[in-house]
Amino acid sequence: MRPRAMTKLTFGAAAAATLGLLATLAPTADAHQPSGHKPELKRIGYFTQWGIYGRNFQVKDLETSGTAAKLSHINYAFGVVGSDGKCLMGNAPGSDPWADYVRPVDAATSVDGVGDTADQRLAGNFNELRELKAANPGLKVMISLGGWSGSAHFSDAVRTEAGRKTLVASCIDTYIKGNLPVDGARGGAGAASGLFDGVDLDWEWPGSEGNPGNGIRPEDKPNFTKLVREFRTQLDTYGRSLKKRKHYELSAYVPTAPAKIDAGFEVAKIMRDFDFVNLQGYDFHVSGEKTTAQQSALFAKNDFSVDQTVDAWLRRGAPAHKLVVGMPFYGQGWTGVTGGGDGLGQPATGPAPATWTAGSEDYKFLKVLANSGTYKLHRGYRNGHAWLFDGTTLWTYDDPTVLRTKASYVRQNGLGGAMVWSLDGDTPDGELITAIDRGLTRR
Repeated sequence: MRPRAMTKLTFGAAAAATLGLLATLAPTADAHQPSGHKPELKRIGYFTQWGIYGRNFQVKDLETSGTAAKLSHINYAFGVVGSDGKCLMGNAPGSDPWADYVRPVDAATSVDGVGDTADQRLAGNFNELRELKAANPGLKVMISLGGWSGSAHFSDAVRTEAGRKTLVASCIDTYIKGNLPVDGARGGAGAASGLFDGVDLDWEWPGSEGNPGNGIRPEDKPNFTKLVREFRTQLDTYGRSLKKRKHYELSAYVPTAPAKIDAGFEVAKIMRDFDFVNLQGYDFHVSGEKTTAQQSALFAKNDFSVDQTVDAWLRRGAPAHKLVVGMPFYGQGWTGVTGGGDGLGQPATGPAPATWTAGSEDYKFLKVLANSGTYKLHRGYRNGHAWLFDGTTLWTYDDPTVLRTKASYVRQNGLGGAMVWSLDGDTPDGELITAIDRGLTRR
């Protein structure tokens, strides 16, 4: 996943067009054999807790854009695992109860058109997600635990059986049972009960390097398997205890690199307990590298790719129908590119200037660049990736053409569906999620 911290930076000159232009721009089978299993394909989108601030991307935007109707799951990023080995809220870095359930949402910003009152126990994003589910029966919301900058304490927390039981019980208590810390009139026992339909594990990465400072040890690999089993056991036990029995789903975000897979994942074992896993389908190359490269290609020769990732998980025992392909709603960018040609595979001086974080730009801004007349659009192998190049700056990203191709690949190869990071990168009319939806449903 992408980091939590988003810092405002200078937007490139060619993209100086205002956000108002975005709304006026018109939307514009390989070696893997399908399995006999034909479930409904998943459409999973990550909603970022912090997107409500600088990006001003609200839960209501998922309804007004038509996105919610095209999703099967929303993964809420992120729940925090603290240094004490428990799911924490309000007393750990990265936790933001104000965004989650304390912040009052006014009528104009609310999904149901009714503003939050001072005495209601659940407000903020959580209440808006509850309203979104009411408006879209069948939509599920998962709590995603960890993330790139939130995985520091997993390894310590799961070293022992007691630690695993404590961690899982605390996460179920906070999110599945909905027992939130009291903050004025907000929170309390059962305040968020019924909101979350499962847990998504975003430990990046068991047994191998992730964000600097993460705990890493060789026994992470078997301990991750035991953690998954503990989640499955406790979720099932709680689901059976309800008057109306419920199956809580369990998923994970998992890596593309074979070395990281082998270091941290006993694939055949964990897949028995997971409902599905979301495959890393982006950040194959990042703007911190000194040479430009594709970040999310469907196919690539002698390089990371979506196809390579799918193959790596299949070869290690994962069922095809449980593999959900990750797709980016942002691009990676470099500036100071020299060497001519189409810009790909050339040296660069550093990450390109961008709106929030240097080297990373939302699709809605990249669309402005693509329509500016300054950049030339290039397409890669079998329409499996795209990039923009103006002679100096290069952005590699997925546009609707690429996403339709990837969604068709998912459908044709019997895979589980598509996942996107993150929903706030799309256009106001949901151009990208529409492309994925069409690719998954086309016959």
